[in-house]
Amino acid sequence: MSGLPERYSALLVMFAGAAAVTAFAPFGWFPVAALSLAVLFDQWSRDTRKLAFRHGLLFGAGFFGAGISWVFISIKVYGHVATPVAISITAGLIAFLSLYPALLGYFLVRAFRTLTPAVLLVAMPAGWVIAEWLRGWVFSGFPWLTMGSSQIDGPLGAYAPVLGVFGTGWTVALSASLLVILFRGWYRLPGLVLLLLLWGGGYLLNSIQWTEPRGEALQVALVQGNISQDDKWAPDNLLNTFSRYSELTFNETDVDLVVWPETAIPAFYDQVEDNFIAYLETELEKTGISLITGVPVLEKATWEYYNAVISLGGEQAFYYKQHLVPYGEYLPLRWLIGNTLDALAVPNADFSSGGASQPLLQAAGYPVSSSICYEIVFGEQIIRDLPEAAMLVNISNDAWFGNSLAPHQHLEMTRMRAKETGRPMLRATNTGISAVIDHKGRIVEQGPQFEIAVIRSAVVPMQGATPYVLLGNTPVIIFSFVGLLWCWSACRRKYNGNQDPDA
Repeated sequence: MSGLPERYSALLVMFAGAAAVTAFAPFGWFPVAALSLAVLFDQWSRDTRKLAFRHGLLFGAGFFGAGISWVFISIKVYGHVATPVAISITAGLIAFLSLYPALLGYFLVRAFRTLTPAVLLVAMPAGWVIAEWLRGWVFSGFPWLTMGSSQIDGPLGAYAPVLGVFGTGWTVALSASLLVILFRGWYRLPGLVLLLLLWGGGYLLNSIQWTEPRGEALQVALVQGNISQDDKWAPDNLLNTFSRYSELTFNETDVDLVVWPETAIPAFYDQVEDNFIAYLETELEKTGISLITGVPVLEKATWEYYNAVISLGGEQAFYYKQHLVPYGEYLPLRWLIGNTLDALAVPNADFSSGGASQPLLQAAGYPVSSSICYEIVFGEQIIRDLPEAAMLVNISNDAWFGNSLAPHQHLEMTRMRAKETGRPMLRATNTGISAVIDHKGRIVEQGPQFEIAVIRSAVVPMQGATPYVLLGNTPVIIFSFVGLLWCWSACRRKYNGNQDPDA
């Protein structure tokens, strides 16, 4: 690539970013992730600071532009926002996310003036991990399309129970660096051996059982009501919604646990407590079924309202969503910007956030870790409930995404949480994709999109803890910072006193 004119290099890097999206669901071409990063890393190794920033920005534009274009659908079609505003918000988000690889490229070239195998093998993968980790929490975080998630069905996915999604992303970035070394003709035999060991190690790790059964299998059913977003909150449709979910649930026999989607009950809990909730409790007692469902809750003492999960048919309890979606469920910095976005017709709900230490729900005799929609993309939030929880439940309403890549990507990240924790996952959504996932992150049963469906399966509650549950992201992040510091120190000693060629 060194002989390519700059305009062709720029196009190649942008294409590599867009191609990386095919490593994720629904495509699942997981080797493309390493190949795409190899193109970017190789280009950075030839760049000045300015070009490294530019190429990182273009890679990000291709990657996020192709991968999260569904944001426009959510804002325009379902948020009913004017087209120019929807385009501006989507483009702004893509540009912001593209800054992460852009700044990483600039930093790498600035800190490591000459490419060496050590920089490729240590600094570049470490830098990529830190950039993704920062993207996962800065300004509340957006860890969508984290490279490790693309490996859920590949050999490298077996590192997830040990290293988590960021550590799995490190194995992808290390693979990319090894491909660059092989392409450059440096240490080809050791590089090839290390690459084979890295991927072969995944096959060996996949045979390890990190957790074990906690009891007998439960019969579970996920109810997918397929209520259109336009009808969901219409008052005239409330009774039809109640009827649909009730009939689909109580027509099932020999079921231990039923899960309904996010806000499957489209009314505040106190509005339906004495009628619909009372009816459900009566029927659940007759059938012996436990029910987990989404319902908004209004706390009249404070006039705060929450996106919540409730468990019925036993010990009634609530879980309040902790990690809210900026501009979708709350307006950041409202005290500072006031009603500016209201003037632009950007909808926001101003939900309140639940506490970080909420008791686990109990369902079918087992403690359950609950999450709502977007929360499932945050691995360290999920492991707070472990190893106590026997299974994971995620309820969502992916109707906001329409027929786009987002529901498939969302399901893939949900599978990664099951694999990281060694716990089965029950994922109920309004319009799909609802799925029962085992403790290895494999889909056991999956429902169709945009259809009324009941997804039934057997699930085995699990106990024990994976290394990731015990340690979280801390070891991988510390290792990455230490690796960067070591490389920087070595380069500084080597080039101490030399003039910066890019100054």
